[in-house]
Amino acid sequence: MPDLQGIWTNASYTDLERPPQFKSLVISPEEAAKAEAMFARIGSFDPKDVDPLGQKDSETWEIGHGLARVRGEIRTSWIVDPPDGRLPFNTETRKRFHYDQKDRPPRGRDNPEERSITERCIGSEGGYPPNLPSPDGNYTQIIQTADDVAMLSEKYHDVHIIRLGARHAPAAVTSWMGDAIGRWDGETLVVENTNFSAAGLSRTERLKISSAATIVERFTRTSATDLLYEFTVTDPTLYTQPWRAEMPFRKTKGPIYEYTCHEGNYGMSNILSGARYEERHAGAN
Repeated sequence: MPDLQGIWTNASYTDLERPPQFKSLVISPEEAAKAEAMFARIGSFDPKDVDPLGQKDSETWEIGHGLARVRGEIRTSWIVDPPDGRLPFNTETRKRFHYDQKDRPPRGRDNPEERSITERCIGSEGGYPPNLPSPDGNYTQIIQTADDVAMLSEKYHDVHIIRLGARHAPAAVTSWMGDAIGRWDGETLVVENTNFSAAGLSRTERLKISSAATIVERFTRTSATDLLYEFTVTDPTLYTQPWRAEMPFRKTKGPIYEYTCHEGNYGMSNILSGARYEERHAGAN
């Protein structure tokens, strides 16, 4: 049985979707150096981005030191299919969430459940499948036995438990994290995730996962210090086609520290109270 155990990080400048500044999945070292220098300076690949609140100066992000390298290629997005590196939302999803509209209304300001699970301190980007990087807390510890594989996320301390050689729970048994069944395919751990709760629809940024989704993950140890993570999302409720992504995990000594979220977090109350203020003063000017 391959050994995937250890503490790993997928911190990187690369994001799930390809920013419009990049026209291809793979870029040259010269292009990467220029883009990485800009990102390190302003926290964006868009030179027109501004940070009036000074967040980039006041916070220390745990996002590595550059764009991700996969099989020696410098990647501009985790998504490799569709080729444009963008989430393939269907028409109904675009309309429901006002995606790609120039005059898109402010999102999620009526109640907390419209906000993402990360803002609500319910689940982390790396704790639920698919496993994505975060601005912080990107360590994942993998522990395995003959019967199970457990993946502990540093952020919020989510534990993704994969039952090897088991059967899925009945369809009526759902959870935010889904039901994970694993098997070994040679040197690769293959995990099928189903039974997602409808309440876990909103993940992070634009990512949505409906209760109809199936997510297949593949973990392959490629060297003593590298782990290749691949996943395919099949979700006909939200997307026009299955979409696939790849990312590297790198071995690290850690350690994983205690992570807190709700303590001292005024973001949610400020967002909602700000919206109520605007409503009370609408038309005053």
